[in-house]
Amino acid sequence: MTMRVDNHPVLGKQTDRKQVTIYFNGKPYEAYEGDTVASAMLAQGIYALRQHEVSGKERGIYCNIGHCYECRVKLEKRKVVRACITPIYNGMEIGSLTGFDERGE
Repeated sequence: MTMRVDNHPVLGKQTDRKQVTIYFNGKPYEAYEGDTVASAMLAQGIYALRQHEVSGKERGIYCNIGHCYECRVKLEKRKVVRACITPIYNGMEIGSLTGFDERGE
């Protein structure tokens, strides 16, 4: 089930955009060109993007404008990025951060 708003009063019909496949923790998800990692994950009902470094509690989108760094994810198994400002592309591999996994290792 998707949480995507397909026909937005300001942004228009979202399904007119090209559909792509991205992978989150190895599982494929459909998204649209122009989505950020965060918007694509939210549209799929995924809210937890990483675990807190100390407590291990799930963390996700907070400010959605790139300031708080709560939405950090691992990109292509090597780079840590903010999901809310990182655009998706076809075949993108995204992974959750766990514990002190900040370098993507």
